[in-house]
Amino acid sequence: MRKVQKFEDLTIFQKARDLCNEVYAITKDGEFHKDSRFVQQIHASAGSVMDNIAEGFERDGNKEFINFLYIAKGSCGEVRSQIIRASDVGFIDNETAKRLYNDCLNLSKSISKFIQSIKASGLSGLKFQDPSSKFQEDDADLEP
Repeated sequence: MRKVQKFEDLTIFQKARDLCNEVYAITKDGEFHKDSRFVQQIHASAGSVMDNIAEGFERDGNKEFINFLYIAKGSCGEVRSQIIRASDVGFIDNETAKRLYNDCLNLSKSISKFIQSIKASGLSGLKFQDPSSKFQEDDADLEP
């Protein structure tokens, strides 16, 4: 497992960001655009996936991170449901719906795998490490 320094480096965050961008793209025009409540809801759900990955990562504790990853996974399921609904009412075509549905499903699976890998690691997170070792790299930068 590679060491990740920031949440932006996580593949699941990158996939969540792509999904969010795709959701925004499909809601810009046409009939979908006219249903402002639905647009707000699907934007919030898609944003919640990436935001919860970011927030959980920044908590520096794996227990909290896992909790936020479960919330992100739930939001991903919500987006999947909204894609089905958008397709059912004709806001998006079947090909777009299938692609986005599969993107959501694959992201959800990736989040699950990531949760399992964190659990299997046995690590507690940065905030549980020895404080003196946490800043070791920064201390080296202070030397002349």
